[in-house]
Amino acid sequence: MPVLAVLARQGRGTAFALAVVVLLLVLAAIGPWIAPYPPLATSPLVLAPPSLAHPFGTDHVGRDIFSRVIVATRLDIAIAVSAVALAAAAGTALGAVSGYAGGLGDRVLSRLIDVMMAFLLFIAAMALVAVFGNSVKSVVLATAIINVPFYFRLARAEVAARRGIGYVEAAVINGAAPLSVIFVFLLPNCLPPVIVQISLNLGWAVLNTSGLAFIGLGVAPPTPEWGVMIQEGAGLMLSGEWWVVTFPGLALVLSVFCFSVIGDAVRDLVDPRRRR
Repeated sequence: MPVLAVLARQGRGTAFALAVVVLLLVLAAIGPWIAPYPPLATSPLVLAPPSLAHPFGTDHVGRDIFSRVIVATRLDIAIAVSAVALAAAAGTALGAVSGYAGGLGDRVLSRLIDVMMAFLLFIAAMALVAVFGNSVKSVVLATAIINVPFYFRLARAEVAARRGIGYVEAAVINGAAPLSVIFVFLLPNCLPPVIVQISLNLGWAVLNTSGLAFIGLGVAPPTPEWGVMIQEGAGLMLSGEWWVVTFPGLALVLSVFCFSVIGDAVRDLVDPRRRR
């Protein structure tokens, strides 16, 4: 049975979250072509409230907020997926090698990972973006780096627990190279918890991207991005233009919430002990 069908059967909340995530992925793929207005196009219709012509209203320079929210989906999802993919690949490979090799190198790497996890992740991301430069690539790299420790610890624990079992020792006796043992016999057993971690990290990566943009790091105006749009509309709440910040804020909250629900559902699916 397809994984998506299994997830959809875990409850109405999971089915709703799955539908929203699928919608986000569709918008990320085709958003720029279905947006009713160019996301950077200004107009004399400044700070217009929601209407039939502009369902989410317009912002302080007359740009259509609905179009900008749709187009921003691609950038936010792309950054989150890229960062999590990099973190999962690097952290899992490094953790697997470290857990299999053991010794001094493993102890040193483990202590470095512990030091990284001692920092507040968002503060660390801010510092890394400041070091790498204020760009989208820096946000991807910084988000990936601060997520590496989670995958490192997962892979290291799984590999260290299995390196002495029968089929691994048989592979070593038959002359398999250490990297072959790691990536052919041990690493596949690490995939279930890694997949769970990926599903949980995606929502946080979206939130981290928007948070950095909100404080002026990474994505900068006038690029359509949820955090940028929230920052632009935050000062207008008191003057009554609530729609400028509300709709990109709802898009961010909904996406993070749905990714988190999917992550919990995947965890329950992988670990039978957590099933209700």
